[in-house]
Amino acid sequence: MVLPVVALSQQKDTDYNTTIQLPDKFFAQINKKSQAIQDKLDRQTERYLQKIIKQEQKIRRKLAKKDSTAAVELFGNVGTHYIKLKQLPGQVTANVPYISFVDTLATSLKFLQQNPQLLANGKKAQEKVLAGIDNIQGLGKQLQQAEALKKLLAQRQQYLQEKLQELGFTKAIHKLNKQVYYYGQQVNEYKTLLKQPSKIERKAISLLTNSKPFQDFMRRNSRLASLFRLPGNDNNQFSGISYAGLQTREQVSGMIQQQIASGGPNAQLQLQQQIQTAQAQLSQLKSKLLSGATSGITGQGSEMPGFKPNMQKTKSFKQRLELGTNLQSQKATSYFPVTTDVGLSLGYKLNDKSVIGIGASYKVGWGSGWNNIRVTHQGAGVRSFLDWKMKGSFWLSGGFEMNYRTVFNSIEELKNLTAWQQSGLLGLSKKYQVSKKMKGKMQLLWDVLSYQQIPRSQPIVFRVGYDLK
Repeated sequence: MVLPVVALSQQKDTDYNTTIQLPDKFFAQINKKSQAIQDKLDRQTERYLQKIIKQEQKIRRKLAKKDSTAAVELFGNVGTHYIKLKQLPGQVTANVPYISFVDTLATSLKFLQQNPQLLANGKKAQEKVLAGIDNIQGLGKQLQQAEALKKLLAQRQQYLQEKLQELGFTKAIHKLNKQVYYYGQQVNEYKTLLKQPSKIERKAISLLTNSKPFQDFMRRNSRLASLFRLPGNDNNQFSGISYAGLQTREQVSGMIQQQIASGGPNAQLQLQQQIQTAQAQLSQLKSKLLSGATSGITGQGSEMPGFKPNMQKTKSFKQRLELGTNLQSQKATSYFPVTTDVGLSLGYKLNDKSVIGIGASYKVGWGSGWNNIRVTHQGAGVRSFLDWKMKGSFWLSGGFEMNYRTVFNSIEELKNLTAWQQSGLLGLSKKYQVSKKMKGKMQLLWDVLSYQQIPRSQPIVFRVGYDLK
């Protein structure tokens, strides 16, 4: 179902009399997405501010035991300070983060607002356009406030850092710095979400970009157009600016050639050496700037030596889940036929180096050999596991399992707990990239409890499988 507008012509060049057919969920998707991110920003800002307040109060109490006057002067009433701090972002200058797709969405809505004849449903369609503009503007304002708050927190962090170092409380501020760092990362995480358009949004923008009037409108009115001179932008604000006093590329090139000609046979070599020296100095300045930005804003660098941020901390619960499958086969024995364990697991990323999870398996039997092939229910199992990254793509893996290794014909039979066997697994895993959202996994494990099982199972377990992000 689509909005009641006439279909867009497939021609690349269309005029202002051609109406555009957009997916009916386009405006709803914009409103839902922008409102959801605004709500998340509100919650996370409040959450991190509470953590920062709690940490400052803890430092204040420690400092008060040593110097109560310094504690009052440095921290005062922590809670009141941060109530005022939440009101300041609107008064602090901070740039709205530039996100190309958000710019395209905002410009698209402005285009539809100024050209209502392109939407056949008149007033109703225009109401949706206006609601979308309000939501996009609200999101931009909130992102701007979040950037301003990051700036204020960084200033506060730097101030406390200097004062507490003088008082011998260097270690006490490290946890506070980490919270400031993670708040900045959380804001960046939401900006990343805005860079990932949905299928409906991509389709709508694709339809609009087929319109020549929209292309012209983008060149003149997008935020990018206000920052850079775009090709074909006749109304560009820079077109009338005088560049008197600035050297052109041709003039600079001519000066270089003139200096080389008058410098003798070694002039070319000297110029190359000077360029290399300049490049080295620029690289040093770049490193210092990056180091300063990292240490001053994110809480890393020299102020927190050894701090390795947990990049999973700012992700949502759903983003930290990892769905996995694996297969494990066993050859026939006097007790068991040829079997294959089909496992399904759900892992949770504690941090970048550890995954904990649970799972279940179903053991299917294939018969005793090529002369006796038949499918049977040979058992089931429940699992828990922990993977810890060692180096590169190798992980240390361990887990505890309970396995039902008896043929069963109904679920009721699995309730016999005495028939379940315990397995304690320890070994190595090799993970490798299969696609953007899938990783392959090979495991070689030792069942340390296999020697106590009756009938005894094989002690070495080899499994292959996949993990889905």
